[in-house]
Amino acid sequence: MQDRPGRVRVDDRPDAGWRIGSGFRRFSQVNDVFNRSWWDPLVSSDETARFFESYRRPLVDWKKARGFRRKDYALRNAAWHGADIFAELKEDEDRREGFLDPLSVLRDASDEQLDLGTPEEESAELKQVALTLGADLVGIAETDERWLYTERYSREANGAKPNEMDPALDRVIVIGQAMDPSLIATAPSALAGAATGLGYSQDVIVLLAISQYIRNLGYQAVPTLNDTTLAIPYAIKAGLGEYGRHGLVITPEHGSNVRFGKIHTDLPVSIDAPIRFGVEEMCGICRACSDACPSSAIPDGAPSDVLHNVSNIEGITKWSVDGEACFGYWAKINSDCSVCIRVCPYTRDTSTWEGRAWLWLSATRLRRLALWWDARSGRAKRVSSKDWWEPNAVPVTLSPRKVPGT
Repeated sequence: MQDRPGRVRVDDRPDAGWRIGSGFRRFSQVNDVFNRSWWDPLVSSDETARFFESYRRPLVDWKKARGFRRKDYALRNAAWHGADIFAELKEDEDRREGFLDPLSVLRDASDEQLDLGTPEEESAELKQVALTLGADLVGIAETDERWLYTERYSREANGAKPNEMDPALDRVIVIGQAMDPSLIATAPSALAGAATGLGYSQDVIVLLAISQYIRNLGYQAVPTLNDTTLAIPYAIKAGLGEYGRHGLVITPEHGSNVRFGKIHTDLPVSIDAPIRFGVEEMCGICRACSDACPSSAIPDGAPSDVLHNVSNIEGITKWSVDGEACFGYWAKINSDCSVCIRVCPYTRDTSTWEGRAWLWLSATRLRRLALWWDARSGRAKRVSSKDWWEPNAVPVTLSPRKVPGT
């Protein structure tokens, strides 16, 4: 229950993998570090301006380093093109869909709601549909007001605008899109940025398709990416993974090599339960991401409620990344980083018996042996972008994308 704007009375529920205290305060999208780069002198700089501009025009060689040359940026920007089309489609209406506002390119819903049977039956059918339409992972959570942004960010006003959500939308369908493992293996590079862009572009199409299916049944569906609500707690509530030291969701199937989207709906489906498979315990002893982070943005200690800056959520005890330091490095290299995803020991190919054996071992008291095994394997070694451009030269050491029905 809300007692004043931005603050809610909560209990200590662990369903987001976090310890939530009485000082919890809902988050404003205005304070997201990417949005702060447009209005906050502490983040805004010539480097951040160049970073965003680099996604909107062809580049000549930006620096003389493999992974950051013209064809690398050409691929990165091409991968982002699908998501960019929808983001820029209604900018004259002060909308940046998928990043600051929900996706809205949908046909009207049917006037008649179809009787779908029991919530459990419809949940199973919906998941089959979602996988068929291109999702790699799908789970369902109950709506939780704590994860609704208190306000959205308006580029036009360079400030806040309302963020309303129909209370009838009491379910959140969370989908995951696995990112290209061979591209992530080159991180940090513009090539690794192509994996991110491709994940977002695929996510947009899949979210729209699933949402239109729901609307065709006569129910409401509001597809969202980074906008409107926080994706990480919903992905955890929907049973897709656990929270990791690097501030990302770690899934059994793809590690943290996955992007999430959400659909807010009134479709009467049953919800999934959060899962545990040893991530919290493993992250408690593993320092792969914090040791490898180029910007030292990832904590190497225990979970804490200490805030780095206004881009952290107030009143939660968890591992919190310093967004200013992280994004500062992105701006410096002129592309997103993804080193933490590459080095995370869960980011591996779990379709093999070795991958499945490692995942099992990591959930036992022998998890230190699992870390030793991972270090000896060389799995996390960075792949040269030169090798990526050579046909069949890049070994796929991470889980491949699954084809629905296989």
